[in-house]
Amino acid sequence: MSQVDGSYDCVTKSPMGDQKSVFTVSSDGSSFTGQNAGAMGSLDVENGKVDGNKLTWTMNMKVPMPMTLECEATIDGDALTGTIKAGAFGSMAMTGTRQG
Repeated sequence: MSQVDGSYDCVTKSPMGDQKSVFTVSSDGSSFTGQNAGAMGSLDVENGKVDGNKLTWTMNMKVPMPMTLECEATIDGDALTGTIKAGAFGSMAMTGTRQG
């Protein structure tokens, strides 16, 4: 298990208010898979890359409208800080804490 693996309780500061989710990370060397599941549904990680403690990935949102989200996060111990870029909606801050 790498330093980035785990499940994180996250909050994303979106235009629709704070969105709570659980972000899971399962790494394999320089790549990772997982999902971000919350009230808006579950989105699978696509193109997940690991560089030390930095993660980059995309997610394809279907609702409320189709959009590709460009995401990045840094894991520092059990803390996650990152951003989700949502096209014309701009960049939203994402923070989280590893469970357990």
